[in-house]
Amino acid sequence: MWFFMTDNKAMPTADSRHFVLQTPLCGPYPDGFKQVQFGMGCFWGAERVFWQMHGVWTTSVGYAGGQGAAPSYEAVCSGRTGHAEVVHVVYDPAKLGLGALLKAFWEGHDPTQGERQGNDRGSQYRSVIFTYDEADQTQALASRAAYAPGLQAMGFGPITTQIIADPGYHMAELYHQQYLAKNPDGYCGIGGTGVACPVSAK
Repeated sequence: MWFFMTDNKAMPTADSRHFVLQTPLCGPYPDGFKQVQFGMGCFWGAERVFWQMHGVWTTSVGYAGGQGAAPSYEAVCSGRTGHAEVVHVVYDPAKLGLGALLKAFWEGHDPTQGERQGNDRGSQYRSVIFTYDEADQTQALASRAAYAPGLQAMGFGPITTQIIADPGYHMAELYHQQYLAKNPDGYCGIGGTGVACPVSAK
């Protein structure tokens, strides 16, 4: 499910292009390509993690996992909507496995912090994975189970990452898309635990 907001902020349209990859933000996507959403704190830095990976066709940032058909950035940041800031990733499975994406996700943030990431606090910064088919859901859940012992051994608490089927995706305002490519000195709160994730790249 896809949703587009109608407030007075500029929104991506069908002809909007990825600032780095020059692929469409809104689709349609090539046949056989797969999708997944990741929430790992502020979506500015999180998006950059994934657009740099070979085999990723396009990325965008948006809001998912809460209530309300037309969330704005301000509403999401207020905590009223329950949405998380997420990165929507479209990738070619012939070039990149979900396992590699999951490894980048787990190692790119601290998934034990609940409703925050570093100094960023609020439900919008929680750790989430939203999948698009049952096999990917199973793989994501297995990766969480595989990563937990290593974190525990290094003194971290339980993983708080929410892993559910795609709850719908609300694309964020245009100025958020590929923010750190447009603003190289912009804020990036992404930082991992230093604990390697032992999942297959497939």
